Amino acid sequence: MIFRKFVFLLSFLFILASQSFTQQNEPIYVIGDSLVGKSINGESIREVYGNVYLTQGRVVITCDKAIQFISRNQAELIGNVIATKDTLTIRTPRGFYFGNIKKTKSTSGVTLDDQKVVLTADSGEYYFNEDRAFFETNVKLRDKSSTLTSNKLTYYQQQNRALATGSVKIVDAENIITSDTLEHFRATEITFAFSNVHIRNKKNNTEIFGEHLEDYRQTGYTVIDVNPLLLQVDTTYTLNDDKTKSAVLDTLFISSRVMEAYRDSSQRFFAIDSVKILKKDFSSKNDYTVYFRNDDIIITKKVNETAAQPVIWNEGAQLTGDSITIYLDENNIKQLDVDSKSFMISGKEDFIERFDQTSCENIKIYFNDSKISRAEFYGNVYSIYYTFDGDEANGLTKSNAERMIVLFEDNKVVEVKLYKNPVSEYYPEPQVKGNERTYLLPKFILIEDKPLKEKMYNLLNELR
Repeated sequence: MIFRKFVFLLSFLFILASQSFTQQNEPIYVIGDSLVGKSINGESIREVYGNVYLTQGRVVITCDKAIQFISRNQAELIGNVIATKDTLTIRTPRGFYFGNIKKTKSTSGVTLDDQKVVLTADSGEYYFNEDRAFFETNVKLRDKSSTLTSNKLTYYQQQNRALATGSVKIVDAENIITSDTLEHFRATEITFAFSNVHIRNKKNNTEIFGEHLEDYRQTGYTVIDVNPLLLQVDTTYTLNDDKTKSAVLDTLFISSRVMEAYRDSSQRFFAIDSVKILKKDFSSKNDYTVYFRNDDIIITKKVNETAAQPVIWNEGAQLTGDSITIYLDENNIKQLDVDSKSFMISGKEDFIERFDQTSCENIKIYFNDSKISRAEFYGNVYSIYYTFDGDEANGLTKSNAERMIVLFEDNKVVEVKLYKNPVSEYYPEPQVKGNERTYLLPKFILIEDKPLKEKMYNLLNELR
């Protein structure tokens, strides 16, 4: 004990003797089991061995050996280095301490533990005056709810904030987020991600790509507002001729200007502005889509009175209306409701100029094994349906009523029923042939630029 006090006093005398030492800098004090004083190129150096104990204010460092550069107010730390300040602990096999700026540095592997996070990397620096760490190469930050990895990371201890760059990944119980840059606020569990953003939900196999993400974990809210694209790979089942079912991978694509997700009881997802949806034989263009994942319901609608109506294509049919609701069952469409100013167009594969058309207020369409089985039309119904004798065209029928039911087999009309004040008129084939464009209902518009799988995959490749 007497020897350690002597070493401490000797250390103090060395510091006072240094001509280059400036009074405004707080000196570091180093003691240990033994000490060797040297002068190299005019610089006073001390080598301290065994149970080394370095202090500067509230900073305490222990190690096996220290080389103290007195005029520079620095020390090289060797073997079992442990630096502490209050609840902060830093461990490394070898490092440096810079007393004038109260910074420790290591390139030999370093671990930081402040009882809130554990941060490891191949190299790192910690600024005790600023409570700021900068770590790089194989960086990993862990707390009670997530793990973050990156090439570089700046950690602001008092702010509970981490700024990571380069191959960033943050993993929690629900999501995996990757990006080029990510800022994470640990206390509030708020995350901002920038450039090459990718978020994958492990529970519902949903992936979202984009260039800017904000995630508010405590409220369950996420927004991607630069080039968002949603991708969900599902398994659907098709009915074979022998009545058995075959599993088929079916990918859902959604792109828009903005995407929002609410991870609450309803698991709501919003696509806003310039929305494009593609799923197998189903696609849509609209300005506003809500997807209730738990209920398997998708709703698209107009954003205001002057906005364009949402449009949906399914098989050979085109539907428009102020609002369209899609009900799913095991990722297949089971029902589709079109509300207000509804219009349905269905093309003929071998007769490209002939379109079955129906305008009304509301439409309900029912599906069986992804094929239309029944369509119900309500409110001031006007329709044009082409008739056939086998495969031969046989004119058309124009009808109107308050309600109409159309039955389908293999996506072909087999029966039409009219209710309440029905009026029907038949036009024979000689009168129709060559004049198909004259048999169009008012507001007939054939929208050609529907979303294509090739373009969705091209967009996906650009964002990956």
